[in-house]
Amino acid sequence: MPGVCSRPIPPQPFAAIVTSLFQAYPQSPMSRESIVDELQLHGLKPTGQRIRVAEILMQAPTHMTAEQILAAVRQGGERVSKATVYNTLKVLAQTGLIRQIHLDPERSVYDSTRAPHHHFHDLETGELRDIHPDEIAFSRFPVLPEGMEAEAIEVVIRIRKKGHSR
Repeated sequence: MPGVCSRPIPPQPFAAIVTSLFQAYPQSPMSRESIVDELQLHGLKPTGQRIRVAEILMQAPTHMTAEQILAAVRQGGERVSKATVYNTLKVLAQTGLIRQIHLDPERSVYDSTRAPHHHFHDLETGELRDIHPDEIAFSRFPVLPEGMEAEAIEVVIRIRKKGHSR
């Protein structure tokens, strides 16, 4: 059955999840200089605002909404428009520097972990937790439409506490 975990994953406190993210995805925090280099490597002009948005996301593995990123930029005393943040996130996602995860038609979260992985989405808190790709096994894959190839598989498992219904 698609999306079934290959083995049970014991519940972990958030600190353990963050620690395991660093172990599973050895993506060290990026310096301002390395962010500038990455932007240029991907054909992007390293404007101050692009650098700042990328810094917020790439300091550590994280999942943030555009609104959270906007608040973090403004908290640092910088003036930036909502449109600039959205446009920056769009171009960063298009070039593969971050990943955009569509949780529902009205909400996206931006993920700084570039390595392929999956997510638990807590429907009560909105929190996303990474799942290493080795934790999910597929028993079969559907036949792709003619002339198409699979580029990626991203699984989001929506969870809630037992006994809590909609």
